[in-house]
Amino acid sequence: MDAEEHEHADARLRKGRGGWVRRFIDQALQLNGFGRYPLLFAFGLCGGAAWYVSIWREPQLIWLLGAFLVSAGAAALVSWRSLVPPLVLVIMVVIVGVSGGALAGKLATLRVSHPVIADVVGPVMIEGWVEEVEPAKRGVRLRLIVHAIDDVSPDDLPSRVRVTHTTRLKVEAGRFVRCWAVLRPPPGPIIKGDYAFDRQAYFEGLGAVGYVQGRCRGGALGAPQDASDRFALWVAKHRRNLAHYVNGAAGERAGGFAAALASGDRSFMAVADQQALRGSGLAHLLAISGLHMGIVGGLVYVLMWRGLALIEPIALRIPVQKPAAVAALLASLVYLVLSGASVSTQRAFIMAAVLFGAVLFDRTSLSLRSLAIAMIIVVIISPWSVLTPGFQMSFAATGALIATYEAWQRGRRASSRTEAKGVGFWLKSLVVTSFVSSMATMPFALYHFDRIAGLGLLANLLAMPIISLASAPLAGVAMLLAPFGLSEYPLRAFGYTLEGVLWVAHLFEGLAPNGARVDRSMPGHVLLFFTAALVVGAIIQGWRKRLGFAGVLIVAGVGFWITSPAASVHWAPSGEVFLVNQSGVVERISVVKGDGLAPLRFIDEATGADCSKIICRRQIAGVDIIIMPDGISPTCLNTADSALVLLGAAEANLIGCQRRFVRWGDVAPNRGLSWQIVEGQAVVVDRAPCGERPWNPCLTD
Repeated sequence: MDAEEHEHADARLRKGRGGWVRRFIDQALQLNGFGRYPLLFAFGLCGGAAWYVSIWREPQLIWLLGAFLVSAGAAALVSWRSLVPPLVLVIMVVIVGVSGGALAGKLATLRVSHPVIADVVGPVMIEGWVEEVEPAKRGVRLRLIVHAIDDVSPDDLPSRVRVTHTTRLKVEAGRFVRCWAVLRPPPGPIIKGDYAFDRQAYFEGLGAVGYVQGRCRGGALGAPQDASDRFALWVAKHRRNLAHYVNGAAGERAGGFAAALASGDRSFMAVADQQALRGSGLAHLLAISGLHMGIVGGLVYVLMWRGLALIEPIALRIPVQKPAAVAALLASLVYLVLSGASVSTQRAFIMAAVLFGAVLFDRTSLSLRSLAIAMIIVVIISPWSVLTPGFQMSFAATGALIATYEAWQRGRRASSRTEAKGVGFWLKSLVVTSFVSSMATMPFALYHFDRIAGLGLLANLLAMPIISLASAPLAGVAMLLAPFGLSEYPLRAFGYTLEGVLWVAHLFEGLAPNGARVDRSMPGHVLLFFTAALVVGAIIQGWRKRLGFAGVLIVAGVGFWITSPAASVHWAPSGEVFLVNQSGVVERISVVKGDGLAPLRFIDEATGADCSKIICRRQIAGVDIIIMPDGISPTCLNTADSALVLLGAAEANLIGCQRRFVRWGDVAPNRGLSWQIVEGQAVVVDRAPCGERPWNPCLTD
């Protein structure tokens, strides 16, 4: 059925009974149309979930539930006999999605509700089971299912904590351990737009973070009583065993990389290799997604399909592709569990399930529809993930690639050209894939990290043939031979191919060590324009309309970005002051020794000066910034009225001064202070008040 027939079928359905609900179901099940309603609903869900997790105050469940029921009821009522124009119905579907996304966020908050400690605790003894081992800059991070913490009552006991272990690790996932550690609440964003670790930690079940003093030691205690915790430990144990085996079999140089691809466990990887993959634009290889799921599910499907076709009694009685699809789906599910079930892996598994489900029910798999279904399910399961780089970059790259190749196929059908084959077509596909995915993820990389991989396109053009033609087949062979104990040799060959990928990563990371960095941080509202451009590109049909609407949104976003004020001042709980001038250049100045953290966005910037013993003066966008450390008698300086005076002393008597001053004692309780320089004035940037959201409790005195 070509595009024109699709449109006629969709028009006939709009004239029939059943309203938008029936059209939504029909399009989701691939009965007609291009899947616009599921895709629009999915985008609405993302918007609603993003609104819920980013607002300052916790909305009431009754209002969110009422908004969803009213909007869904109104949309179903007015569309029952097509009483509204299609554009109005489209808007109503999006509104239903927005209200549904907000409701999903509220329900997720209630579902994962758990205690979060509100102050520094320790050193104390923590007893619990190791659920996961994660890499850290120094040592590893242990995620523990908590059994007990000294001096913490059972009602206030966090269900899970994460502690950094810097000495040699002698315990493994699944073991009961006792650790002498210091705990604190998960830190929130220091500046507006910074990574909200406290929110992510809350939805992941973490009630505290900290560090181990000494070494965690094994203890004697059985499995936890909770069945879900026992299953989590069983999975963690087998993931860790798989990572150990692959790490040893694939070789010393690339064993950690191979273990990360096989199990999602990156703790065996060298920090330099991880940095090289990020700096070269190859970090997507570490995120277990469509490529990895395709190797597992696709290989099982093809082997089962061809193998059953050779058995004549079976091949003559049943369609052999259906049991092959079931086997591939089960293999993909096992891989999802063993790999850690990250957002990108969830998306890949759901899309694979839609593909194999289409085989079972004799439907054709329309990829944009499968993307919409994956997005809907992921948002319902983990609505907080919509603001994470993993969710945004994974769905952006996948959606852009699907839209591009579907348009490519429609163009080929319209021109009646035969299907291209051969090396030339494969190389063209590789270039298009690398270029489109890089362009689609660029806005999110700039927003979250202020940089992109400068030579990422070239690095992908060299690395992906190795992955596609050598690494993937060898990984599949190792998986097939594993039940017979013969996987060691293909895994070693697999490691050799990954050494080539690491060589490419280090080469291009060395050529562009800092990537393409932007000096001016992207504001959140600018990212909305770029996101809207991607949405338009996925929904609108026709290259001219798509490029026209998307181009207008991109130009508007760039315009707002350029004209947004860049100069700012940030005094972090770490005691450091970060000065950002009009060009976006950051200067890091040490003032006092705080016990908090620096902004993650600026954490890699070089220290510019030390103002712990002398008075420092700076001028940012016409505003004088004066830093007076503790130990120096504060005086009323002869400066402009707009000057911002930062006092290292916790207490200082400057009643007679007319200038604006801020004491260090005002910074720590507020978890940092920020000012935006607007028209020659330092304007305080509002921060979310503590205690309004469950993941942002107020610190106790």
